[in-house]
Amino acid sequence: MGDNHPSSSTNHDSTATTKVTDMDMDSLVHCTSYLTLQDISNMAVSCKFLNRLVYSDSVWRRLFRERWPQLEPYINSQKSGLREAYLARYSALQQFKFVDPLDSNVYLEGKSSDLLLSKDSVFLSQGPLIQIYSIDKLLQGEASFVSLNDHRARITSMRLFPLKETSLFRNEAHINDNVLVTSSCDHSIRLWWKGSCQRCFRGHNGPVTVLSDKLLGDENGKVFASGGEDSTVRLWSLRSTGKRGQHALKATLYGHEKPIAFMSVTGHRASLIASMSKDSKVRVWDASISSSDRNSSCVGMTSVPGVPVGMKCHDSLLYIAFGSSIGAVDLRTMKTVFRTSTNEGKLYSFDIMPSKFLACTGGLGRALLWDMRKNTGAGDAEPMAELDGHIGPVTHLHMDSNKIVTGGPEDPHISIWAANTGNQTNVLSCSPLDSSGCFAMAADGFRIVTAGYNQEYGVLRFRDFNNAVCSGSLNEHVTGSKFWCPSTSGDGDESDG
Repeated sequence: MGDNHPSSSTNHDSTATTKVTDMDMDSLVHCTSYLTLQDISNMAVSCKFLNRLVYSDSVWRRLFRERWPQLEPYINSQKSGLREAYLARYSALQQFKFVDPLDSNVYLEGKSSDLLLSKDSVFLSQGPLIQIYSIDKLLQGEASFVSLNDHRARITSMRLFPLKETSLFRNEAHINDNVLVTSSCDHSIRLWWKGSCQRCFRGHNGPVTVLSDKLLGDENGKVFASGGEDSTVRLWSLRSTGKRGQHALKATLYGHEKPIAFMSVTGHRASLIASMSKDSKVRVWDASISSSDRNSSCVGMTSVPGVPVGMKCHDSLLYIAFGSSIGAVDLRTMKTVFRTSTNEGKLYSFDIMPSKFLACTGGLGRALLWDMRKNTGAGDAEPMAELDGHIGPVTHLHMDSNKIVTGGPEDPHISIWAANTGNQTNVLSCSPLDSSGCFAMAADGFRIVTAGYNQEYGVLRFRDFNNAVCSGSLNEHVTGSKFWCPSTSGDGDESDG
């Protein structure tokens, strides 16, 4: 029978050896419409064949029109393609190089303490109160907000954690939602969702000063950490049930002698967290260790000279700003990798961009940008760039892969800088009020929110640069961009040529 039907074997072999490279280019371009930008970027480094596909104008025209449907990519040079146009606009928007963002102002009765920015909401704290603004309503000119007022004293920290890690998660429709967790001087921690307090965690013998920047643990159970003026670090389960968070406290970690100032979850092990007290002593804790010995969870210790300013972990390195210096500690050995003076009398703020080995420190009247790879000694070092022109101390810093944002309470403006070079890309006013400084700030991608105050009134100012089209220069008149232009009705699909 096998000899009578040779085509069966042939078809089977042909099917088994079919590869993605056997598909025609048009079919593969269509397949990319089901992929994200990150997926497409990953394809570009997989092989030469898919790299050619990813550089096709058809792919980037689709991406461009999906993200900016009201614009039409314009190519002014035969050497540049739609990929370059897309990336150029994306980078320019991230660096706020425009003068026409969507802009909304909300007047406040007092000074803001902290701001958080999520995909659809702005969270603002004022003393013991939290106000939640819908971004969609802000852009429609509505100043309505949800007020959360269960805390009885000043809020010290706000964090967003995934809803799916909590006992409140019931429906896959909410898989991407977050819960808000806040700590307060009233000795409590509260978890908020759907505009109300869902859990209240109590255990600290004094004000709670700080919350962990991320969750600890693995898929078997996530916890978050808190630090307090009682010098303890406490671990809490988000899976606990009951309004009062019964059985939520999983561990109390002792060892610090002063109030906890900063905490950061490490990158190389999900169970490790570093804490720093106000006496500049650092301890590293392993949340996976459970023992009757209350000191056994401490797996590393070190200290730095000077007042603590900031601390962040990345992979196995712990970056610390203290006094007028910055440094890094290898968490595997607890040895100092580098330490350098910033030549500043005092540091007011600190942030890092670990993927590019960059750090930024805020001083008096300016901020400094540092390349960590060039500062391996123990003495003075030269900054990569000076971000100057500020009035008073730079107390607020934001860093991401595209930009640095700097501001302070005595300066009526915030400054935007290119992360790679430190070149200034824009200056934005904190509020329309005269003599208003920046008291809180949060940035996320194309968006930024600031809270200004002039000793009498406050203003919450939200800007969204995603659909801006008028590029501006600090020293030149506003001009249209050479990379894009408004689309017109009736445009057809151009060829890839």
